Order: sequence, then structure tokens, then C-alpha cells
Amino acid sequence: MSSSCGLTTDLYELTMTQGYYLEGNNPQVVFDMFYRSQPFGSGYAVFAGLETLLRQIQCFYFSDEDIAYLRSLGTFKEPFLSYLKNFKFTGDIHAMPEGTVIFPGEPILRLHGSLIEAQLLESIILNIINFQSLIATKTSRIYVASRQGKILEFGLRRAQGLDGALSATRAAYIGGAVGTSNTQGGKQFGIPVMGTMAHSWVMSFPSEKESFQAFARLYPDNCILLIDTYDTLYSGVPNAVAVGRQLKEQGKSIGVRIDSGDLTYLSRRVRKALDEAGLTDAKITASNDLNEEIIYQLVSDHSPIDSWGVGTNLVTGGNQSAMNGVYKLAAKKIDGSFEPTMKLSNNLEKTTNPGIKQVYRFFYEQEALADLIMLKEEPMDTDNSFKFNHPMIEHEYFRLSRDSYTHVKPLLQQFVRSGSIVGELPSLEKIREHALQELFTLDDSYKRIINPHIYKVSISDKLKELKLSMIRTYQQAMKRH
Repeated sequence: MSSSCGLTTDLYELTMTQGYYLEGNNPQVVFDMFYRSQPFGSGYAVFAGLETLLRQIQCFYFSDEDIAYLRSLGTFKEPFLSYLKNFKFTGDIHAMPEGTVIFPGEPILRLHGSLIEAQLLESIILNIINFQSLIATKTSRIYVASRQGKILEFGLRRAQGLDGALSATRAAYIGGAVGTSNTQGGKQFGIPVMGTMAHSWVMSFPSEKESFQAFARLYPDNCILLIDTYDTLYSGVPNAVAVGRQLKEQGKSIGVRIDSGDLTYLSRRVRKALDEAGLTDAKITASNDLNEEIIYQLVSDHSPIDSWGVGTNLVTGGNQSAMNGVYKLAAKKIDGSFEPTMKLSNNLEKTTNPGIKQVYRFFYEQEALADLIMLKEEPMDTDNSFKFNHPMIEHEYFRLSRDSYTHVKPLLQQFVRSGSIVGELPSLEKIREHALQELFTLDDSYKRIINPHIYKVSISDKLKELKLSMIRTYQQAMKRH
């Protein structure tokens, strides 16, 4: 059996769940995970981390050593520790398939279980989904900026710890990277591993040319030469050309990597030199603190770059270090039936949508038009038009007439039933294919790197009525007190 991960939770989850247990307050509940705003100013995000989470939940139990540690804290009572010793998640999980494009405010995961179960799993749900979705989204933006180019994930040495590096490698592949430099990630996830050489290789030889020749002898089928150790144009390129000609006589080709300087200027000069030497099949890889904005500009400048090695800004999230996903109670069972719950806030964005919900995506042929959050029990009558209410502004809405859309797809699917994973989970390759296909459902305006169009996520009439009714009830109760 896998090692336990029950302690992978925040302390206050344990103190709360002990309170629930000792107070006899452990009803069946429903929690939603959603996020509040797009990372990186993006027009969309990519849902990632679901399989990692589901596998982790399977080993979410407390070992004897875990129980002994909790006992040593002096906070937890023996009846609760005995309960934890036999803990296992027995609830249900509904989620969007990994790789789905997602938007703020809509449930991307819905958990059904006891209050204690739901509370104990909160931390790992948010940790795994927030981070992997952040990195998958960053990679997807880089992929879009490169115009579906070849993205190489080179971030191991800059990632947030070894565990963060592995998670980032997986998420980056989902988002559009074609391979990774992380050998452990390649082994663990079946992702192609790729790499070139470091400046230390070049500097360890008597001359740059000799270093290139040695590399070509060792790796004639994958010879990518780093040409900016000394001087890209007056040393690196001539030496690469000499080695490239030697390999060409063997029916093989080289690649070159530029890791510094003005990448537009240098790539054009390098391309010209390679072509004039007859090495027209030689590929150019660029690296050096790249992000989506830089790559977008390089592509817009028609820089002749064939692949992009991206490290720090990909695996760390760059200018945004975290995704703001949250996990909120949406319903609880009282006297045999589920009653909706909601969190109120003076900040409208933090007022949640109550009840057990499903998310529907409306399409015209292959193009996604808008998402509609509905109460689970509402019938989906696709013979009618639909009203899409703004989730926060009471009087703002729009309609889709029946001839405005061709089909509707429910997004939340069941992945766990009574604590066990339902069926076979898709392979990582299938998840990646789904993520790339999802991009083609979005109009280009949503995929702009700068100032993207805002995709509409709305609520149904019944959900709006429920939300407003509960707000009024709470406000009246507050006035009485």
C-alpha cells in the first residue's frame, strides 16, 4: 500500500474535524472548488492535477506514526485519534475532465461526503489543483504565443522543490510542452526527455570546436550545439557549421541553441549562416528567461526559431506564483434532504453560489459560446432558449435563442463513487490531446496574450432566485440581531 498522506493537511482542518466529531456534527455535505480570477490576465485557464489528486486521495489515511505524532501535540483526544486511525474517504467526486478550459466562478470539482471527509481533503485538493492548473495554463499561453510551436520544459533547477518540479513537468506537458529536461518526470509520467548541453561542456575542452566535435561523435542523432559560450556569430556559428557539414556527410543534421543576446537579431544571422552553408535542415532553439510575452514578440517579428526552451517562468508561474482557487461549502443534509448553503461577503466576488450545481457549456458547432451554472435538479431542455444571468450584477443578462447554439455539454463528470475511482482514468497523452483540442473551441479573442476577451460564465434563473432569496434571508436575520 502507498505511504500515508493523511498529515498532508493544515492543522486547522484537524482541529475543526475533531470539533465536528466530538460535537456530533458530521452531516453529509457538498463542497465546490472554483477559482475567482484568471491567472496572468489570461482569457482562460487549463484544468490540471485531477489524476494526481485522485491517486493521492486513495492513500489519504493515517498511519500509526501519524497518530503518534498527533497525540504528541497534546491537542487531540483519544476518541478522535481512534476515528482517524480508521479513516478512509468514502464519498463521491465530480469534476471537469483534466485538460478542460475553465473560467472563474464555475465549479471545476464537486465533492460529496461527510463534513469531516470533505474538510480533511480541502488542503490537498487546493494544493494539487491550484498548482498544476497554474502551470498548465502558463504553458498553454506559451504554446499559443509560439503559434503552436515546440515548447521544451527546462525548469527543474528553478522549480519550487523536487515535488514542485515533478508536478510542474506533468502540468506543463498537459498545457502543450512536447518534452522535459526532468529525467525523473520522464520516467514517472512517460513524457519525452530532451536536452542539449551546458556552457561547462564547451568550456571543459581546449576549444569550442573540439567540444562540438566530441558531442557530435557521441550523439550524432541528437546533436544540438550551444553556440553562445564565447561569441555566437564569430565563434559559435562557424564552429557549428564545420561540425554540421561533417554530420551532413553522414546523412545527419545538427541543431543549435542560443541562450543570450538579442534573439531576433541573432536567430536571423544564425539562420542565414546555416542556410548559406547548406545546413537548411538545422534547427534553432532559443532559451534565456523566456515567457509568453517575449515569445509572442519574437514570433511576431518572424524570428526563425524552431523550438523554445522555457524554464523559470514556466515551472514557477513567473509573475504569478499561485492560482486563487477556493473550496466552499455549497450544501448540507438536514432531516434527510440537502439544503443549500452560501457564504456572504461585502465583496461581491466572494459571495458564493449556493446548492448542488452542474456546469453546461454551449457550443455553436465546435465553438464554445458561454457556460451556464445550473442547479443539479434543473432539467436541461435544449429545445428552448436560455437566459444567462450575470453571477454578481442582478439586472445584467443575455439570451441564447435555440438557433444560436447547436449543442450543450455538461462539464462535471463523476470520477469517484463511494471512495473508489470510477473506471479507467485517461492517459497523460490523452489528457494533453484534450487540452490542445479544447483551445480550438475558443475564439482567438479569448486566447489573446494581452487584453483577452472575457468569456461569459452565468447562472440560471433558478440559481439566481435561490441566491437572491438566501441573501435577503441572511440580511433580514442580521437586521434582527
